[in-house]
Amino acid sequence: MDRFTIHGIDVFLAIVREGSMRAAAEKLGVGAPAVTLQLKSLEERLGVDLLVRTTRSLELTEAGQILFDSASPAMRDLGSAIERAQQAAKSTVQVLRLSLSRGAYLVAVAPMLPSFLSDHPEVSLEISWNEELVDIQRKGFHAGVRLGDVLSADMAAIRASAGVPSAFFASPSYLKAHETPQKPRDLLDHACIRHRHPTSGQLREWWVSEGKQTKRIDPPARLVFDSAAGVIQAARESHGIGWSMRATMEDHLETGELELVLDGYATELPPFYLYFPEQNADQEPLRSFISAVNRHLATDTKS
Repeated sequence: MDRFTIHGIDVFLAIVREGSMRAAAEKLGVGAPAVTLQLKSLEERLGVDLLVRTTRSLELTEAGQILFDSASPAMRDLGSAIERAQQAAKSTVQVLRLSLSRGAYLVAVAPMLPSFLSDHPEVSLEISWNEELVDIQRKGFHAGVRLGDVLSADMAAIRASAGVPSAFFASPSYLKAHETPQKPRDLLDHACIRHRHPTSGQLREWWVSEGKQTKRIDPPARLVFDSAAGVIQAARESHGIGWSMRATMEDHLETGELELVLDGYATELPPFYLYFPEQNADQEPLRSFISAVNRHLATDTKS
């Protein structure tokens, strides 16, 4: 069946629904002779009569009834599809897909998100929390946010935060049952909850600040998780001492579920960076996001 065969079916459907040639012509905004001509042409192409015409009414033939019952929903679906396509063409919404960890969201994105969403109502953000270093090009992301020490060399990047404070922490009940560590070497006598990076498979070393030096230490691991959330949860359950970005457990510090330890030895991690393939830099939603990140960082630095 070609497109010439189906031409005129909309006229046929209008005639049946409206009950007369004249009413269908008014509905379609054409003259009555044009409606009559198109119906006749459709019947000739199909080789069947669709309507029985009397002086007072129109009645469907068996073939006409079959065509009406089958074509009506199909034409509705077609009309709906055309309407959706037209709406999509008129839509100004631009989607920006980001891959980042929860810590990156809390430190680098959440503080500037309200102003970005307010300034750019045309942008819809899709954010995937993932501690694994995903291939953002292969997974269809426009950009990602990660700490500066884990960035891929083949990506363009801009700084998205200041240095990121870290923290050692434990639950009050754990500290009540065990002597609170006073120096980093005291960690050797404690149950340490470690984080294994899901991409590299390596345990993340803990950073400590002693005087003007920043050192990385590798305390024995009693529990190991592949997410910072697991480390924090285990510490809340009094299984030992954890270490992570302070932002990721700040709410638990405020409620008293966790307490800081070795606070004088905590140091800063590298800043977060927004990274992306160079060819993505010209895409409008990403350009808007880059500008917003730069503005927020400049304002935050001044304050």
